[in-house]
Amino acid sequence: MCGVIGIIGPYHEEKVPFWAAYEAYRGLLTLQHRGQDAAGILSFDKDRRKFFGKKNLGLVSQALDQTDLETCTGNMAIAHTRYATMGSDEVSDLQPMVTGFPFGVGMVHNGNILNYHSLAKRLGEQYDFQLLTNNDLELMLHLWCQKILEERESKNTPLEFKHVKKAAKAIFDEANGAYALVGLMGNVGMFALRDPNGIRPLVLGKRAGKKGAEYCVASESLALNFLGFEFERDILPGEVILITTKGEVFSEVVGAAPRKAHCMFEWIYFAGAESSIEERSVYSTRLNLGKVLAKKVQKAWDNKEISPDFVCPVPDTSRTASISLAENLKLPYREGLIKNRYIQRSFILNTQDKREKAVALKLSPVRSEIEGKNILLVDDSVVRGTTSKKIIELLKRNGAKEITLAITCPPLRYGCFYGIDFPEESDLIANGKDLDSIAKWVGANKVIYLDEPDLVEAIGTESLCMACVNNSYPTDISEGKVFASKRRNH
Repeated sequence: MCGVIGIIGPYHEEKVPFWAAYEAYRGLLTLQHRGQDAAGILSFDKDRRKFFGKKNLGLVSQALDQTDLETCTGNMAIAHTRYATMGSDEVSDLQPMVTGFPFGVGMVHNGNILNYHSLAKRLGEQYDFQLLTNNDLELMLHLWCQKILEERESKNTPLEFKHVKKAAKAIFDEANGAYALVGLMGNVGMFALRDPNGIRPLVLGKRAGKKGAEYCVASESLALNFLGFEFERDILPGEVILITTKGEVFSEVVGAAPRKAHCMFEWIYFAGAESSIEERSVYSTRLNLGKVLAKKVQKAWDNKEISPDFVCPVPDTSRTASISLAENLKLPYREGLIKNRYIQRSFILNTQDKREKAVALKLSPVRSEIEGKNILLVDDSVVRGTTSKKIIELLKRNGAKEITLAITCPPLRYGCFYGIDFPEESDLIANGKDLDSIAKWVGANKVIYLDEPDLVEAIGTESLCMACVNNSYPTDISEGKVFASKRRNH
């Protein structure tokens, strides 16, 4: 899972030469929650006929500084914040990626290509190119360039939208997985595409500039809001869009899939609360998750299985659902755990050791609220279970009596191959365990999960990828075991 953004618009004398890069950087800051490993930016300056960029490890503000932005001149730019599931920590594996041959193209993407290894082998043999990184984006970059090169009658043939459609179709046909991709083509414009199932989100925004319309493509709508772009629409599953340097906009759906399958984890955990995914408010959805969860908790309460004194969220993502849950149960809401805002999101840290240490650093208990109380602890999801176990141990050390763990997501029992870093089922606490076993392992007296129908009710659509819950994958996963065994391994 990563954050991507692209900016394009006409130049006018009141704008600084690096305005597009600066806007992309500002938008990327709002997408920091989508990845904390690294960040990068790339611009194209039409007057100088050159790409400019910088990428480095660390948070956005650490990886990119003012000097970097000032060198990234031009009227279009793309940027990326990384949550690594493939590749390494080498700078060569970071995004954006760019090539100057056979023409200038730069790309960023969010997602995973499940058939990366077999596709890399086959295309390498077919086209005799050499991959220089372990990032699946490089494969799509090669495929894009090769297909446009084949489709153009000669190198002097103007690059048109019909060529872009053919290149996008090649990616849709060849790349099995989840991807939201934004790219630049020198002297042509900015393009974007989204996998045929629409697993990863991608939105289009527009704002009026003094010399014409300016456009933004981003992972989430909160970036559009922050930058002052009006939300136009979601990029459709299987759609490719081209925005030229002249301000022309072309789009077409060229990739077909049997069903739309938007990742349910975006609403539950990954997306910012201020965003809308598929025109469904993330904040409202999390309120709905709490409301639906309250029905299941109430049933356990009525059956005298639990006797909670108050509702306590695991900050921050579960806070919204916790408020709704408390309101519907008519229970007090208390912040029994205070988060250190300067610590990274523990789930998306890239090793188990880092995740466990982050839990100890990021949460401080409020003993006066906890001691002697039965706590209804709410979390958005339980993945490996180590975070939940550490938190429950922390609460008990500070005097909590009984802890019921209520979760706004069904049990995660199957691996994800689409951009969330748990492709191996054995990593998941719920895999092969019943609810009593899970409760015992994490140290709770009871765990209460939502069911699949509850999740559909709360989000308000059946067009969801819930493969990690129900083992129903929207794409072929015959290469899943190979993918899991060869994935990024620290």
